[in-house]
Amino acid sequence: MSARWVLNASPVIALARVGYERLLVELPGEAVIPQAVATEIIAGPPSDPARRALQRGQFEIMETALLPAVLAWDLGKGESSVISLALSQPGWTAILDDRAARKCAKSLGVPVKGTIAVVILARQRGLITSAAQVLHALQAAGLRLDNGVIRAALQQGTGEDWEAE
Repeated sequence: MSARWVLNASPVIALARVGYERLLVELPGEAVIPQAVATEIIAGPPSDPARRALQRGQFEIMETALLPAVLAWDLGKGESSVISLALSQPGWTAILDDRAARKCAKSLGVPVKGTIAVVILARQRGLITSAAQVLHALQAAGLRLDNGVIRAALQQGTGEDWEAE
């Protein structure tokens, strides 16, 4: 069975800033963005690459009901929508970077991947030639990524080295 992902704003925005939002469509068999997340992205500036990708129809947008078990965590509407949708669709993975949202998803049994894992998977599948290069670009574009986490993920997932800039 192919992967099915529910996307949060942060991975979409970050990967779009460096020209790799396509990975979020090409890697899984299916990827959706909850309406609350789409609304958050569309509220960005007209020049935002993630906003333009949504407006081009690059991502499927899906309505979702917020589940009480998720609402109890008091997360943002986007994160709550991602986790609620993934929870209501068995086998779906939440693509989230927010620490509290990841903790919530894991506690509710929802599989989680972050932007780093998406980049590592893209390298493993040959969709990019260097995960380190994409991760450097993401850092330069403002995504806060821990160098130790990147170093360990690269070493384990691709064998690439990490030189913090």
